[in-house]
Amino acid sequence: MTTKTSELLATAAPRTVAVVRGISDDQLSRPTPCPDYLVRDLLNHLYDVVVNFQALARRREVDWSAKTDHLTEGWRDRFAAETARLVEAWADPASLEGVSPGMGLPQETVGSMALTDLTVHAWDLARATGQRLDVEPEVLAELHGFMDRMGDTGQQMGAFAAPHPTTPDATDLDRLLSRTGRNPTWHP
Repeated sequence: MTTKTSELLATAAPRTVAVVRGISDDQLSRPTPCPDYLVRDLLNHLYDVVVNFQALARRREVDWSAKTDHLTEGWRDRFAAETARLVEAWADPASLEGVSPGMGLPQETVGSMALTDLTVHAWDLARATGQRLDVEPEVLAELHGFMDRMGDTGQQMGAFAAPHPTTPDATDLDRLLSRTGRNPTWHP
């Protein structure tokens, strides 16, 4: 990575938190660009992401199978606090060293996975709830680099759908979304 993972997460996190805070309770049953997820489901998944990637930064194994409903009293504030802890966990220089015991991937790749989920799912939620998400150029550059390295593997493992076609005038964000299998023009 050209910029530390924690710095990129610190750049992306406030935008994601703002999108999450902007979701009203009456929007929780809306569809998202992820066909298997309603807004509520995707929020719960993203909450798991910010918690589990804290553990992965510390080289701990995580259990992705737990399906907890995190959207109870105060969930927006708890999400913001957990997202801040995610950034803190990846600020430790040791978080980027070696290979993840739980995932078998270089820790730097795992950090990029956290950034990918934080950014792309923020877009999913923003689009599903009528919000706008702007992504900083340095975050987009890192995520395109991540997709160059891991996009095919992610697609084979089911993390990404087949790339969606783009137009010549597509933005960097649109191209990134397309690479993850999303239709950047999707609307609910």
